[in-house]
This record gives sequence, C-alpha cells and structure tokens, in this order.
Amino acid sequence: MATYIVLVNWTDQGVRAVKETVNRAKAFREVAAGMGVKVGSVLWTLGPYDLVITFDAPDDETATRVGLALALQGNVRSTTMRAFGEVEMTGILSGLK
Repeated sequence: MATYIVLVNWTDQGVRAVKETVNRAKAFREVAAGMGVKVGSVLWTLGPYDLVITFDAPDDETATRVGLALALQGNVRSTTMRAFGEVEMTGILSGLK
C-alpha cells in the first residue's frame, strides 16, 4: 500500500457547515474503506491548512478516486502528496549511482 498525505482547506460551504466536520470525517473514513483505502489520521490544524489527512491506498488511481469522492461533497479543497517511508526511500536510493 502507498501512503498519501492530504492538506485540506474548507470551502465557503464547508465553513458554513463546520459543526458537521467530525461527522463528515467519519463519513469519509467509511467511503474510503469501501474503496480499499485505510485512513490513518484526520487532524484539524491551525495555520494555513484546516485539516491534514493521512491514508494508505493500493495505488495512485485509488488515491485519486478517494480524493475526487471527497471533493464531490463540496466542503473542502485538497492537495494530495505521495509519501515514502524509510524502507521505500532506501529502495529508491539504492538505484542511484
């Protein structure tokens, strides 16, 4: 499984319904699980982003699908980054000359 980090900001719609943010996070976990995605963390943050989410997905296509499902709700805009753990990075570096 590949790991992804998602930086999230609320849209105007999302802010107007901010009292539902915890319920929306629970619903996101359920939708993601139905796609074979394991959500690791949903964290509400201070600073330039409103939330940070981590999840593991079997491939980039599935990660994109779950991101689009999140965006379809209209409550957030997101930036998704592929992350590499120490073992993966060791393998990447082993290919350098």
